[in-house]
Parts: sequence; structure tokens; C-alpha cells
Amino acid sequence: MKAGPNSFIGNLITSMLGAVCVLASASASSAEARLGHGFTEQHPRGQAMVRFAAEVDKATGGQVKIKVFANSLLGSEEKMLQAVQSGTQEFYLGSLVPFSVRKKELQIFDFPFLFADDGEVAKVLDGPVGQKLLDSLGDTGATGLTWAGGAFRNVANGKRAINKFEDLKGLKIRVMQSPVAIESFKAMGINATPMAYAEVFTALEIGALDGLEHPPVDMFQNKIYEVQKYLAITHHVYTPVALVVSSKWFATLSADQQAAVRKAAVIARDFERAEEIRQDKDAVSQLKAKGMTVTELAPAELEKMRAAVKPVIEKFSGTIGADFVKNFYAEVEKSRKSK
Repeated sequence: MKAGPNSFIGNLITSMLGAVCVLASASASSAEARLGHGFTEQHPRGQAMVRFAAEVDKATGGQVKIKVFANSLLGSEEKMLQAVQSGTQEFYLGSLVPFSVRKKELQIFDFPFLFADDGEVAKVLDGPVGQKLLDSLGDTGATGLTWAGGAFRNVANGKRAINKFEDLKGLKIRVMQSPVAIESFKAMGINATPMAYAEVFTALEIGALDGLEHPPVDMFQNKIYEVQKYLAITHHVYTPVALVVSSKWFATLSADQQAAVRKAAVIARDFERAEEIRQDKDAVSQLKAKGMTVTELAPAELEKMRAAVKPVIEKFSGTIGADFVKNFYAEVEKSRKSK
């Protein structure tokens, strides 16, 4: 029996409705996202974010796909964080310094000589005080997933070898755009110059800066050896980086998808920390091989640095909150004693 025109039209409509439902279902259950950071693809953090995207894809059965943009392709740290807050960018990995004026507690990470080694950093960041800082981002439009890692900063310059505290005086050094960092370096007699990191290499190249303070891995990855001659191992500040997600976008995911993203963040965090420690040691050797002179300040010289910045720490302890600072140092001490 031949189907009549009404039957044909009815079948066609049914097929079209079915296709629409399938598309709607796929749209509701799948999501695409962009993740931006300012590191090279070979950097431990760049590698970790590729691992993060792969873990999320695997755990969600391909329903959540993340495209990673390295080398500040999506803008500066400040611009990327603003994009995450507004929901126009889904993920960001990097420093939370741009939030530190609004979230003053974050300025504690700019306190010189706060941590002694990577082990105690991990214990504090993964503990209650670290989680409290991530949770405090809730009203910014960004959700903190994890403290993904970080590294100790050291001082490089193109003028002279740093063998003692006094050798630092008068150097024009790029510092983070943080009130604590700026005043700390000024207290040591350094001409502290805040500048977006993306602009630093050119400034060093043309002599607008004498040097910078940064972790060795970043220096090597960004070929700082091409414009700097000297590196002083000071380990004066540990700067953690965080992985955050747009709260607006994150809320569109199912509970299972959110859990998968959080689990993947922890996997990527552990990978990044281990790889950063491994590459940090290798980076110093690589910088030497590229012609940089590396010196390590003696404990007595580091103590002079501590004495110089003590008034700055006391000043900003009041700004940040005396109780918070006291509790933070207590957590550091607790992690130190548990070794």
C-alpha cells in the first residue's frame, strides 16, 4: 500500500522533531571551553593544563572539551581574569595578583621568606587556609578549583653578579604589580618597577630594565638568558598559581561534570608541582649552560634581606588583617613541624 501525502508529511515532521530533540539533548549535555594562561606549552604549567583538558575530556566521555591557549594568547593575566569573571572565558591558570587589591588576604603570598620549601607550601595551600582563600573568590564571578602549584622567585640582572645584599641596591628590577612586592623591593634599595610580564623581555632588551625577579623555569622558557647575564638564587618569594573557572559557565555543567572537572584539576595540580620541582633544578643548569653567571646568597646575606623587609611585612599585616596573618603563619609553622 502506498503512503498518502498526509502520512509522508507526518513522518517527515516526526523525523525533524526527533533530530531537533537529539541536537537539543547534545547541546544540553556537552560544553566547550577555553583555558588561557601566560606560560609556554613546554612549561610545567603549560603541560599540566594540556593534561587537565585531557582528563576532563576522558572523565566526561567527551561531553566537556577544553581548548588550551598558552603564551598569553588570550591576553594578560588581568585581562584573562576579567574575562573569566564576566563569563567570556571559561578557565584561567596563573597568579591571582590582579585580585589582591580587592582580596587583600592574597597579598600575603608577596611576603618575602614566607615559606622555606615546596613541601610546606603544598601542605599550607592544600590545607584549610588555602581552601579558605579559594572559597573567598566566590563573589568575584570566578570559582577557585585548586592551587595548581608555583615556584620560588630569584633575581636576574644584566649589570653585575649578586654576591651580597648590597649588590642589589640601585638596580631597576621588574616586580609584580603588587603593593607588597613594590614596597619590599624598595625597602631593599632596589628601583622596583611594576610591569606586565608580557612586556618584560623587550624592556630588558632595550635597557629600560636592569633585571627581573622570577622562577628559573620561567626565565629559561622565556629565554631570559638572551638579555640577562647574572642570576642570584634568593628564593625570596614563592608565588602560587591557581586554576579558576567562570562561575557562570561552571553552573551550566551537571553535578557529575563539575565533579569530573574538580578531580581533573587535582590530577593536573599534582603533575604540575612534581614537574615544576624537577624542571626548576634543570633550569638553573640550563641557564648556566647558556652563559649566565649563577650565584647563591649566603644565609647571612639573606638575613639582611629579611631585616630590610620586616617593616613592610609589619605594615601590610595590619592592612591584610593581623588575625589572618597570624593564623597563616601558624599554618606554615605547623607544616614545618610535621616534616
